[in-house]
Amino acid sequence: MSRRCELTGKAVLSGHKVSHSNHKTKRKFRPNLVQVSLISEALGRSVRLRVSAHALRSVEHRGGLDAFLTKASELDLSQGARELKRKIAKSGDAPAAEAVAS
Repeated sequence: MSRRCELTGKAVLSGHKVSHSNHKTKRKFRPNLVQVSLISEALGRSVRLRVSAHALRSVEHRGGLDAFLTKASELDLSQGARELKRKIAKSGDAPAAEAVAS
C-alpha cells in the first residue's frame, strides 16, 4: 500500500534533517494518513478511504465528500476515488459546482 492520500495525492517527500552545526542527513516527510469512513449522500452509503488529515479538513470545508469530489481534479485522485467520482456524477444527486463555490 503506497503512502499517498487518495483524495489529494499528497505523498512522501524527501529532504534534509539539519542539525545545529548545519550537518545535513537525509530524511523523509511522510503525510499524516488516516483510515476514515466518509458518507456519500448521493450514493447513500459510507466509503472507506485512506486520506491525509489535511484532506479531511478540506472535505469538511467544502461540504462533504460529494462536493469535494465534484470539484477535485482527476489527476490527484486515486483509481478508487475516480470511480467514486464517476458514480456520484452518474447518480445525478451530486451538488452543483456553483453551489459549492458559494
